[in-house]
Amino acid sequence: MNSQPVLFTAIIQQNETMNAAFVEFPFSTEELFNKKGQVKILAIFDGKVEYRGSLAKMKSDCHILGLTQEVRKQLGKTFGDEVTVSLMEDKKERIVDLSDDIALVFNNHPDAKALFDTMSYTHKKEYIRWIEEAKKPETRENRKTKMIQMILDGKKGI
Repeated sequence: MNSQPVLFTAIIQQNETMNAAFVEFPFSTEELFNKKGQVKILAIFDGKVEYRGSLAKMKSDCHILGLTQEVRKQLGKTFGDEVTVSLMEDKKERIVDLSDDIALVFNNHPDAKALFDTMSYTHKKEYIRWIEEAKKPETRENRKTKMIQMILDGKKGI
């Protein structure tokens, strides 16, 4: 197992015409991480912006790493810009922290909580962020109610 960070420089590429960006991972995930599929990673872009994500194969010859709009904004970079990447496999379990009021809603809806627990970290994180971004208390309350309904309706994320 490689415990040293993998360092490389890459050009931020645009995913077709979407406002989505990625960099190509110029190494073999099989050789470095002993994995062919998705690899959970912790990356640091330009030595300052930390990001937890995954290396994934998306109909591409090599694995790619997405750069969210938030990461690009923090870097002040966009498509075509060069970025340095330091990454390593992320072995930590990804857990979404629930605030007390959200935990309480789930206690009252154990069926929704059971479905929530089967979701990916990313989908859980989307739901919780959506509730926590509410500016007004009544918006937060409405979103908690909506979240329970959306989960029960089988919606995987926001």
